Amino acid sequence: MSASPTSALSAHVGKHPGEPNVMDPALIADPVTGYGALREQGPVVRGRFFDDSPVWFVTRFDDVREVLRDQRFVNNPSGSLGGTDNNPVSRLMETMGLPEEMRPYLLGSILNHDAPDHTRLRRLVSRAFTARKITDLRPRVEQIADDLLTRLPEHAEDGVVDLIQHFAYPLPITVICELVGIPEADRPQWRVWGADLVSMEPERLAGSLPALIDHVHELIRERRGALTDDLLSELIRTHDDDGGRLSDVEMATMVLTLVVAGHETTAHLIGNGTAALLTHPDQLRLLQSEPALLPRAVHELMRWCGPAQMTQLRYASEDIELAGTPIRKGEAVQLLLVSANFDPRHYDDPTRLDLTRHPAGHAENHVGFGHGMHYCLGASLARQEGEVALGKLFTRYPDVSLAVRPDRLERPELPGLWRLTSLPLRL
Repeated sequence: MSASPTSALSAHVGKHPGEPNVMDPALIADPVTGYGALREQGPVVRGRFFDDSPVWFVTRFDDVREVLRDQRFVNNPSGSLGGTDNNPVSRLMETMGLPEEMRPYLLGSILNHDAPDHTRLRRLVSRAFTARKITDLRPRVEQIADDLLTRLPEHAEDGVVDLIQHFAYPLPITVICELVGIPEADRPQWRVWGADLVSMEPERLAGSLPALIDHVHELIRERRGALTDDLLSELIRTHDDDGGRLSDVEMATMVLTLVVAGHETTAHLIGNGTAALLTHPDQLRLLQSEPALLPRAVHELMRWCGPAQMTQLRYASEDIELAGTPIRKGEAVQLLLVSANFDPRHYDDPTRLDLTRHPAGHAENHVGFGHGMHYCLGASLARQEGEVALGKLFTRYPDVSLAVRPDRLERPELPGLWRLTSLPLRL
């Protein structure tokens, strides 16, 4: 059996004194403290990526936002740096033994493209995530949440129910699958595939990725014969009408990316947010007494306990000076969202959870969803699902409580991600 990611990749930790590695167990266990110390060390700090390759950590709010909107920093080094293969993620896939024909489905997503391809691909699906579309979806999101909450007691064992398994995951995966056009019978399997894709475990990836890719291509073939008004049908129409500008691989990769990214992050926003509120009873009481705070609360929870704690790597497409540090062409930078979101230069008392922190109607005051050209495409849907989920959970079950001590909540040992394995509650 292949070694787990935390055992195989963490072997690099400590090889380069003074250069922190993202696989450092201390950074994984307490990223707020660990990356916070790096932030106070400097705005740009030399460190190491999963595979021990050198990387520049960008730690402070203003500098992270600057890089996110600076298109001189690119996502795809192979496409923007004269064809050089300077992609640690590609090397990691090779190390993990992923077949070469599978890699484009992970490396070729919209997340890994730069302009103009990124602009072209984003335009294809952006119409599904307009403000009006998301508003129109809300009654259906509320209906799904109500149905799941009604059935929640049926899943209890000895009075304890796992919110992750029976609410936080089923809500967003149902919503995004309906939007894209994934049949209901296939959705439980998509949840398994999504978990395998983010696990970094070679044996899980090797089993799930080929099956997922085959499934998507078969779904496209079936839908082509019976087009509807879902997003998958729109992609097929575009593919068939635009003279081949949208390739088969691009279309399959877009479906894979939308469904996996469209439920994984939101599920853990709901899980993390619920745990945060239950361990901050003053803030929960405030929210229960003032439900109109929900939009502001979701922003604060994305800042305080957002699931994504760092971005994928960016690469300097030319020599750039960042916060006084020279970044050479081709060098990688890792943007630390978690340290930026706790930067005392930007926030008063940043470690305090304060649901009133973000003024109503103002621009987003955190980087939980990113910023700039690669700002999360589904952010408005994720925020809406978070508002609906938290609002309805604490209304339906106002006395809900943790079934274990907060320090007993389990989290997978994955760098850059903050998520719960389960969230046992007493309703």
